[in-house]
Amino acid sequence: MPELPEVETVRDGLDRFVVGAVVRRVEVLRDYSVRRHEGGAPDFAGRLTGRRLAAAVRRGKFLWLPLVEEGGGPAAPPDEALLAHLGMSGQLLVRGGTSADEWQHPHLRVRLHLEGAPGDHGAPARYLDFVDQRTFGHLSVQDLVPDAAGLAAGHGSDLPLLPVPVEHIARDLLDPHAERVAVARAVRRRRTQIKRALLDQTVVSGVGNIYADEALWRAEVHGRRPVDRMRQGDVLRVLDAAAEVMGEALVRGGTSFDALYVNVNGESGYFARNLDVYGRAGEPCRRCGTAIRREQFMNRSSYFCPRCQRFR
Repeated sequence: MPELPEVETVRDGLDRFVVGAVVRRVEVLRDYSVRRHEGGAPDFAGRLTGRRLAAAVRRGKFLWLPLVEEGGGPAAPPDEALLAHLGMSGQLLVRGGTSADEWQHPHLRVRLHLEGAPGDHGAPARYLDFVDQRTFGHLSVQDLVPDAAGLAAGHGSDLPLLPVPVEHIARDLLDPHAERVAVARAVRRRRTQIKRALLDQTVVSGVGNIYADEALWRAEVHGRRPVDRMRQGDVLRVLDAAAEVMGEALVRGGTSFDALYVNVNGESGYFARNLDVYGRAGEPCRRCGTAIRREQFMNRSSYFCPRCQRFR
């Protein structure tokens, strides 16, 4: 599943290639991909057509593009946004030129026909395609509501507005408004294990299975340690490691294991080459040489070093 670095890489591409464009037409090729939109596919298309994409914003793993009326001035505040969650395999791909009319990905679910995208200069229209093989992702148009703290609601915009379904999502560790000490306190109040706390998007957003394992390895903490038995400094060390590893992954465009995660140009990220523990079962730990171990965790896998990350 795309995690914060992958979603931020997509957000950055949307910011550069589609923000400022007007939606001229919407094709919904699979209704299930807009299942979270009240009113269904016809209403989804109707509420997007003629609207300008004003920004590209992210909180954790959620992306949204605030919508303004085509003729509205630059100061006109948006009241709705196109919300995207990529799920397990969702991709937002930007296509341009007349050749895009002939380009049909086998898992194309929704296509937005855009006009006036950055750099077009009268060139043929641009397309924003939502491609999703496993169909866990979804798009919807959602109302914007004020951020509870009155601060910029996500990365990519100074507006203190966010879509209703994102209200319960915590800020992520790369958000300048995230109070890491407060996050550590919130983690320690949970009656759970540290890895489960890292994956709880209401506590801290953006961290998924891959970066949780990488952060825990860097902090030398076993994922099954109960958080209420951990010291504040230990939790902060894990959070710092998570922020560090996600920042490094972001520089490299995220982690791609196959064609299911790419940026808006269809290019893969390269951080998979730098993973220290995830997916390396049986290989030597880069720190101590002990064989990395894999165990089942919440219908997924956890990877750890049994020597560096002893269960205490």
